[in-house]
Amino acid sequence: MRTALRHALIPLLGACLLSGTAAADDDEPEVYGWVEKTTIEPWGVELKAKLDSGALTSSMQAEDIEEFERDGEDWVRFEIEVEDEATGEVVSQQFEREVYRRLLLTGAGGQDRRPAVLLTICMGDTRYQEQFSLEDRDDMNYPVLLGRRAIQDLGELDVTRTFTHSPECDEDSPLQEHADKEYDEDIGI
Repeated sequence: MRTALRHALIPLLGACLLSGTAAADDDEPEVYGWVEKTTIEPWGVELKAKLDSGALTSSMQAEDIEEFERDGEDWVRFEIEVEDEATGEVVSQQFEREVYRRLLLTGAGGQDRRPAVLLTICMGDTRYQEQFSLEDRDDMNYPVLLGRRAIQDLGELDVTRTFTHSPECDEDSPLQEHADKEYDEDIGI
């Protein structure tokens, strides 16, 4: 009797464990590597992005940064010139954005003031509106650096992996707007 009961319960227990595992897998956060590909939306140019948990705010390659005033607000005009990872071609585009805030960065080289703007990028199949400080990153390996404010919305960061997701967004892809973000206590705005 005991053996028959055990044989009857084992498949039932296995089915319960498998269904529990499947449900748990659906709730697993996305995992991103320390380098991923992203696109700047709606431009669509594909870039390498370094996910940097040591940086708070994200940074974008920008040149010819020119601040100006429009309708009493601070704006900035800048050019992004990068190599498109999808085609290998060097491409450029000029952008104008309202200055979201001004950053004062302090490091080994001293202090630096930079404007930060909101730009939309695609990671995986989702568009994210993020704060980016504008900096000439020509001498850096990665034209885009994603800081903690951006990483916290992506999922988990596995520093042993790279290129785990390809950017696959279009105008119907979900958009996570900056205004809808919730920040951890230690991150703040």
